Amino acid sequence: MTELSEEYGRPLGGYALIMAAYGGAVAAVTALAVLMGKRPPERLGPLDLLLMGVSTHRLSRTLAKDPVTSPLRAPFTRFKEVSGPAEFEEEPRDKIGELMACPFCLAQWVATGYAAGLVLAPRLTRLFGATMTAVAVSDWLQLGYVKLMKEAE
Repeated sequence: MTELSEEYGRPLGGYALIMAAYGGAVAAVTALAVLMGKRPPERLGPLDLLLMGVSTHRLSRTLAKDPVTSPLRAPFTRFKEVSGPAEFEEEPRDKIGELMACPFCLAQWVATGYAAGLVLAPRLTRLFGATMTAVAVSDWLQLGYVKLMKEAE
């Protein structure tokens, strides 16, 4: 794998480890659902998909960029600069750091956790989704407000 990583120019071994961890987590949640006698919903409605999408976006950005969650990332990343309103830009120290500092990368994990929540605890998961969606809408309103105030000056 090291030879392929050098040829490819990317840490393939680290990526394989992250994929294995993801697959293991999905297998563990699936086994837990089977043991608990839980079944996935017959279908997901538009509201479920909206909550899942917006809350995945918000939680992924919170985990990957928010100053408050930087202690979770610090062992795996280095602070680079403030990159936007209430967001940090960080450089990964290793393969896990690459995952931890990338909202696009984390989104798959967050969405999978949300899907597992819909199977294991749907009411609580929907409440969480509504909460994170409200935070995302508030963020967009805050940014829009700031932009309008600057234009009004």
